[in-house]
Amino acid sequence: MEAEGRRVTLLKLGVHVSIAGHIYNAVDRAKDLECNTMQIFSRNPRQRRKTELSLEDIVLFKQKVSAAKINPVIIHIPYVLNLASASKSFYKVTVREFISDLIEADKLGVRYLVTHMGSFKGGTEIGGLKRVTNALNKIIKETVGVKTIVLLENTAGSGSWLGYNFAQIKFVFEGLNSPQRTGVCLDTAHAWAAGYKIDYRKGVDSLVEEIDREIGVERLMAVHLNDTLEDFNSRRDRHFAIGEGKIGRRGLKAILCHPKLKNLPFILETPKLDENDDLKNLKTARKLYKDGILKKN
Repeated sequence: MEAEGRRVTLLKLGVHVSIAGHIYNAVDRAKDLECNTMQIFSRNPRQRRKTELSLEDIVLFKQKVSAAKINPVIIHIPYVLNLASASKSFYKVTVREFISDLIEADKLGVRYLVTHMGSFKGGTEIGGLKRVTNALNKIIKETVGVKTIVLLENTAGSGSWLGYNFAQIKFVFEGLNSPQRTGVCLDTAHAWAAGYKIDYRKGVDSLVEEIDREIGVERLMAVHLNDTLEDFNSRRDRHFAIGEGKIGRRGLKAILCHPKLKNLPFILETPKLDENDDLKNLKTARKLYKDGILKKN
């Protein structure tokens, strides 16, 4: 992309797309939106695992991804799973299904599998963190040879949800036997709700510095780029259109153009109230990035 004689670095930008019909249909939807990265659920996110993908679906998915030059592809783990669950029976179910989901993601050629750390409801925060660590060690041990990297996503911190600061993620990482198979996905709306004031450049700098100090910025591998209508430090998770919420254009531009973030894949998880919403939000994000990069140059 050229503008006024100066080159704008290629932005890795995509959305969370539906797999309705067949999983490979998601690639066509992403391509129609001119995405060069994308995120999907590989199955119903609010149900236990019922079936496995067919070999035909897997082959067609990989062929379409290659042809569309979408890279990386990211899968979000189903919401129903809980790595921090205080219920012994459901904890076992979570670990078992997570292993199956990770193996399936690898078969699809997916680079990252994003997960929330979970809720410690019915237990203690430290107990929940230890259960997340133990679960990931079990999952990694049972998936030797799998190349897909598990990314822990920060949360808004509502209720008993873990992952609202990077010290908690550090705790988990320090207890892993194979930490190289894990990384972090930053969600901007969650960060704002958890008390990171990222509506201006210095606030974004402060967030990046904390990530680097606690876990190493090189372990940050993807960004969920979302605005929000929720107040700062509200601990409420509600996404909104790019540039139209409390983080706003200034904050999101600072995130998109930050020297330690700008080369990461950015995924929009913004509301889809209209068939044109994804196009509108992608257009806004691209403009913010282009304006920010050109201004620096």
